[in-house]
This record gives sequence, structure tokens and C-alpha cells, in this order.
Amino acid sequence: MLDDTLIQQLATELDQSEKTRVPLEHFSKRFPGMTVEDGYRIGRAWVALQIAAGNKVIGHKIGLTSRAMQMASQIDEPDFGTLLQSMLFTAQAGQVLEIPASRFIAPRVEVELAFVLKAPLKGTGVTVADVINATEYVTPAIEIIDARIEQLDRHSKAMRKVFDTISDNAANAGIVLGTGDERYRADPLTTDLPWCGAVLKQNGVVEETGLAAGVQGHPAVGIAWLAHKLAPWGESLRAGQIVLAGSFTRPVAAKVGDLFEADYGALGCLTFKFV
Repeated sequence: MLDDTLIQQLATELDQSEKTRVPLEHFSKRFPGMTVEDGYRIGRAWVALQIAAGNKVIGHKIGLTSRAMQMASQIDEPDFGTLLQSMLFTAQAGQVLEIPASRFIAPRVEVELAFVLKAPLKGTGVTVADVINATEYVTPAIEIIDARIEQLDRHSKAMRKVFDTISDNAANAGIVLGTGDERYRADPLTTDLPWCGAVLKQNGVVEETGLAAGVQGHPAVGIAWLAHKLAPWGESLRAGQIVLAGSFTRPVAAKVGDLFEADYGALGCLTFKFV
């Protein structure tokens, strides 16, 4: 386990990476003995730096929700990170949201659903039914993931490990939500959430399609899991927070000039461009 001084040092390095847009070498390579818990401690220390600088926590994200991604990362459960106010982009229905590519190092786009809570979820006994009852509405959401810790080692080209991804706030860097269309606010009690799907186009070409059932069978499963995982840290999911349930498509790399359209059918459409 890494000591507190080193945890703070690595969190500061991540903070500098975000500001300079220069990615870091793998923490797992530099410190081969680091653990998953070390990764979460680093991520929390980074969030604390963000809050000290005036940022605000608006929710949480769940990642590595598919079995294939877990196997690739050599873990048997998802990971999680924190959503901050500075990460939020809002797309007006029928318009193209412009996202500055300069905000990111190597942005990639994932298609998800977000749960907006009206009541808190706390403890290790939270169930899927509790999640549904505590949710005000479910809405289409795009997660923009990034690599403040480089995805491929600059020397060996080896993929970063789960310890690196967790340290890097589970790779989260941005979230796109919609406004101006009542379809964006799906009732969790009457919507068949596992069958909610989306088609993601990049520059007019279909790159990904998927169903929310790809997220552990039901997107609310991960929300309940997250409540369980936060409990030992003395934390919980709070009313008003946004919780990203996990991607049901592969990440799609984005660059300046790329136009994306995420069509969720009955739940509306999000359109955005990296500029």
C-alpha cells in the first residue's frame, strides 16, 4: 500500500496533467506494488484538490460494467469515479453542442444512461427496486473519457492497468446531458430500461449500437452496487446527484471536427461536435 505522502504526490501529478494536457506514465509501472485501494485513494485525493479549487461534486460514474471489459482489465467487478461540475456539458434539443477538444488529451465517447436521484441511496442493503424508487428520471447521457494517465505505455506500448484507470477518476473527463425535450426525462417506473438503446453516429457513419441491458443486465444494478461500494468510505449517493450507469457501447475516439449524433429513439437525441 502506498503511503499518504505518495498518494498526495500522485494526485498532484494528475492535477497538473489535466491542466497541461500532458499525460503521465503508468502509476502501476512506477509502483508495481500498488493496489486497487491505492487507486481509489489517489482518485479521492485528486477530487479533494478539485473541490479545494472551487469545483463541485455533482454525482458519480460507474465503469467497466461489461464482462468483456472486466476480463480485459483482469478484475471481477466495475470501477467508479466522481462527476464534477466542470465536466458537465448540456446539449439543447435540436441543436449541435460544441465541445472544446482542447479540454482533453485523448477524448473518447461512450453511450450511457444517467439516473438523476430524488432520494438518497445509502448502505450495503440497497436493491435495484430501491434505485428505481429513488430515481426522479433516467436520461440519455454521453460520457467523455480521457487519459491523464496514458492509455498505452510510451515505451512498451502496454495497456494501462485497472490501478491506473481507477487512479485517473475511472477515466472520466466529461458528461453530456440534454435539455429542451421532455423525452429526456424517462420515468424509471414505466420505462423498460434494459431495452433502452442508442445508435451512435460519427460524422454520419454508424459506429456503435447498443442496449442498456449490456450494463449487467439492467442499468440500475450498477447504481445499487455503487451504493454498496461507497458505504465503507462513509459515503452515499445523494438526492439531486447524477449517476452514470455505465457504457453499453465501446469507446469511440474523437478529434477536432468530429460530429456525433447519439439517437436514443423514444428517449431523444444528443448531437455534439468537438471544436
